[in-house]
Amino acid sequence: MTRFRGLWCGLLFVLLFAAGPRMSAQDAAAGKQLLDPAIVQLANGVERYNPQLRASETYLPILYPSSHAANLYELRNGDVLCVWFSGTWEGNSGVGIVLSRRPHGSRNWSPTVLIDRHDGLSYQNPVLFQEPDGTLDLYHSTQDAGAGETNAHVLHLVSRDNGATWTSPALLFDKPGAFTRHPVVILDHGSWLLPLYYSNGAGIGKDSHTNYSATEISSDHGVTWKECVMAGTEGKIQPSVVTLAPGRLLAFFRSRVGDYIYSSASTGGCVWSPAQPTILPNNDSSIQAFRLRDGNLVMAFNNSSNASPGGGLRKPLSVALSLDGGKTWPYVRDIERGRTGYGRAQQSPKDPGREEYSYPSILQTRTGEILVAFTFRRQTIKVVSISENWIKQGGTDGEFGGRRQIVKK
Repeated sequence: MTRFRGLWCGLLFVLLFAAGPRMSAQDAAAGKQLLDPAIVQLANGVERYNPQLRASETYLPILYPSSHAANLYELRNGDVLCVWFSGTWEGNSGVGIVLSRRPHGSRNWSPTVLIDRHDGLSYQNPVLFQEPDGTLDLYHSTQDAGAGETNAHVLHLVSRDNGATWTSPALLFDKPGAFTRHPVVILDHGSWLLPLYYSNGAGIGKDSHTNYSATEISSDHGVTWKECVMAGTEGKIQPSVVTLAPGRLLAFFRSRVGDYIYSSASTGGCVWSPAQPTILPNNDSSIQAFRLRDGNLVMAFNNSSNASPGGGLRKPLSVALSLDGGKTWPYVRDIERGRTGYGRAQQSPKDPGREEYSYPSILQTRTGEILVAFTFRRQTIKVVSISENWIKQGGTDGEFGGRRQIVKK
């Protein structure tokens, strides 16, 4: 019944979108139109070639007005799943977890379906993980609607049919302020590592310098978990963890100060070195790293800091490539540059369509294709298909870029 109600509401929302654009009071004063009805028409899951980007792109079907925080995952059967949270707006009642699928052998994505939602609650930041026996786990955070982030907890759902049906959510971590964002990493000895962070302030701004990161490690296939606080991560959140080599882990963090992406190293996933700034800028928005099959690293991020001329705008959305384990990033190329003339005023309104390209997820499929999914104006999720050679061609309007190796002093 919940899924039927969600799908029906989603259809109504799409019909309202198609009826015409909306403008907030702030947006109207700025003389800019936020919501783009043309995006609704494009958001049908069909892959298209973009000659300006020189890459293929897909707008995932819209179920609810606002979409955010995508995560990609490739199943053993070759299907690629994308999950995100969607509803009226982040933090509101009934914001749920939704899913779209690109079946193995297809270039197009399925209609978006609702996994779960509940009135009075707001869900966020879903991540997927397929166990060795094929069981598919979904982890995501939940909070009381409109109550802020300090009461957030982490829930767990299970699918045994590759994501077609799901169990009801069960409480996994009840420590207040807990959030997920990035996928599970399998350690050398077979244990699972789930990155977490804690928001123990009133929200994204107030007391955010007290936020910190942690890992949860399970050696019994998720039955029990051990928390390891990542030392020196105050104000460094949403750790994206990659395995560089056996016994060598590297985590990258979003910075609440909005200066740089930070990094930390570990040999076992529990004890980490103090987080240090990298050479890549950060605007206090999410990033994600991935280790390619050839050992190189890719990073999807907003190529701006709060000190940049744009003041930390959530654009451009760029991809950087490192050939030396994250020490240098000689190649940077923009995935999305946004609309010319749209700036801070159009990024501020809490309305779908605002000028935002953020919260990327990046992975390489078994065929070698690199996929990047990201929030597109809070109106939908956009997926772009690229290659390593595509990144090496370079080209960015962002704060950091160019065909050069730069080492931070």
